[in-house]
Amino acid sequence: MRKILLFPLLFLPLMLQGQEARKVKCRFLSFGGNSNVTSVVATSPDSAGINCPLSADQISDMVICPTKEDTIHFISSEDQATIANVKIAPSIKAALLVFVASPSKPDAVPAKQPWRVIVIEDSDKNFPDGGVFIANFYQKDIRFIVGEHKGMLHSAGMHGYAMPEKRDTFNMAPVIVDFAKDKKWQNANESALRFLPGMRYLIFAFTDPLSGRPRIRTYQDMAKPSAPDNTP
Repeated sequence: MRKILLFPLLFLPLMLQGQEARKVKCRFLSFGGNSNVTSVVATSPDSAGINCPLSADQISDMVICPTKEDTIHFISSEDQATIANVKIAPSIKAALLVFVASPSKPDAVPAKQPWRVIVIEDSDKNFPDGGVFIANFYQKDIRFIVGEHKGMLHSAGMHGYAMPEKRDTFNMAPVIVDFAKDKKWQNANESALRFLPGMRYLIFAFTDPLSGRPRIRTYQDMAKPSAPDNTP
């Protein structure tokens, strides 16, 4: 009986270590606010940390980030103060991390700004090839039309849609987004986007921090590149 009990005990440390530490393929985007933070550092117990670029204009390339107990710890690249602790579900192997900064004064200390990090699983379900992913950062409902797709999202809702089948000879399809405001619908965007294989779109609905008006931000996302081996 003692030998039977000893066998699982020998492997228990390895099992716990596997649960505590794993690596996630991450891409980054900075959104909202007027922060001048251009990067953060994902800490690692066996290295000086991994630099993660934050851009408000485009999604970053993939970066391999270490986790501990399914959490990535981000610190400031300037003063090493904590920026955010981001929980990553065990089922997520790749993620788009959207760092949302609240409005602040130009001379505000970056680490003391209120940061919120939205974790979006970077999968074909959310980002179908040639399709569109819509996220609602607005405080009320939005409704939209993307080609033949019609939908509505509550605040904090998000959903991915396949490439519209109804496109013109230039592969263009209409994109219309309305915001709920004062018990009415207010049009915020009416345009056309070109949908092609190997290219996806991210559409974010949000409230402009300066004007207080509802806005639409559209990002073009090319086919996901291979992740570099930046592990220590």
